[in-house]
Amino acid sequence: MDQCTHEVRAEYWKGIIKACGQRPAGQSAKCWMDENGICEQSYYYWQRKLREQAYGLIKESAAVPAVPEKTDITFVEVPYTQPVPTDTGKAFPCVAVIQTSCIRIEITNGISDPVLTRILKEVPHA
Repeated sequence: MDQCTHEVRAEYWKGIIKACGQRPAGQSAKCWMDENGICEQSYYYWQRKLREQAYGLIKESAAVPAVPEKTDITFVEVPYTQPVPTDTGKAFPCVAVIQTSCIRIEITNGISDPVLTRILKEVPHA
């Protein structure tokens, strides 16, 4: 199959795969394919081909990781008025809290950009 034919067929099957993905809740893919006259073997063949093609494009791109890292970090506004003492004797109020299941980091306005950057890089690995 030449490249042009492959691209045309790939676009056709992308539409079918998308439509099957938007089928009514509770309806199986097989039932949807039967109702729409889609050959199940062809459907899964093209689904695999298109996934392989998409994975190849993602893998080639250095800007997007092939497998996204799972992060369970959530942000929530937490009212906190108790001052946090520093080495200089001044107190800065906590302005942000980063919390995971393992750690809690309270951040003040007195934090330097390099320290904050380092913390944000390391939190996912804590």
